[in-house]
Amino acid sequence: QVQLVESGGGLVQAGGSLRLSCAASGRTFSNYAMGWFRQAPGKEREFVAAINWSYGNTYYADSVKGRFTISRDSAKNTVYLEMNSLKPEDTAIYYCAASKPGGYYIPRLGSEYDYWGQGTQVTVSS
Repeated sequence: QVQLVESGGGLVQAGGSLRLSCAASGRTFSNYAMGWFRQAPGKEREFVAAINWSYGNTYYADSVKGRFTISRDSAKNTVYLEMNSLKPEDTAIYYCAASKPGGYYIPRLGSEYDYWGQGTQVTVSS
């Protein structure tokens, strides 16, 4: 079965950087969209970024544009989220998700994703 396992979270000071990884297994992810979402305490889950595994096109939430970069390594079946210039408001549990093939389209709603990881905590101190 499909498994998504996140890693790389931790505690970092404001202005610092972290790189999250999402190791995907259980099938071939050609044409899947791979997304990152986050959920802060008391808030709803929100979209962060996504990439189409085959086409490589990406989409970012306005709040992270210019600071975060999503990428994938097909040889390792891993998706990354490079996070720079971190702010306290980036504190959340970050989840990796996979959406079944939908062409060039990059889904941004959680309901459009079919598989989810268990999440990794990111805490940014001020």
